[in-house]
Amino acid sequence: MATHETVIHKHKVEPGSDRNFGLVVGGVLVAVACYLFWSGSVFAKWVAVPGFALCVLALVAPASLHLLNIGWTKLGLLLGRIITPIVMFLVYALTVVPIGLLLRLFGKDLLALKRIKEDGSYWINRTPPGPAPESLKDQF
Repeated sequence: MATHETVIHKHKVEPGSDRNFGLVVGGVLVAVACYLFWSGSVFAKWVAVPGFALCVLALVAPASLHLLNIGWTKLGLLLGRIITPIVMFLVYALTVVPIGLLLRLFGKDLLALKRIKEDGSYWINRTPPGPAPESLKDQF
């Protein structure tokens, strides 16, 4: 993917523990299965069986979930690389662009970038004037 900057990740992303992976993913699947069962869906058992299996494997033999854990982590990284630019574009397009267009429509200059014609300068005169120049010594 060609972008305007080179993004090189120098740190390796390590997956979490296999036991936590099994308990969290299995628990979520069991919770979804409970909701599906409560709503009368026929798919509740298709979600409950893998959920219970993951929970049992996480408690009995967590090492058997290692490949699934690595695959899940890689899937998350891939989705992050795909979804993040899309979400950031939508945030920009749905918030920043309309606000900018509205500000231009109403003639607002929030950064005071327009030149004052009678002064011929961008300088803003302060009233009352700022601190005395002698008080600005040794600022750093």
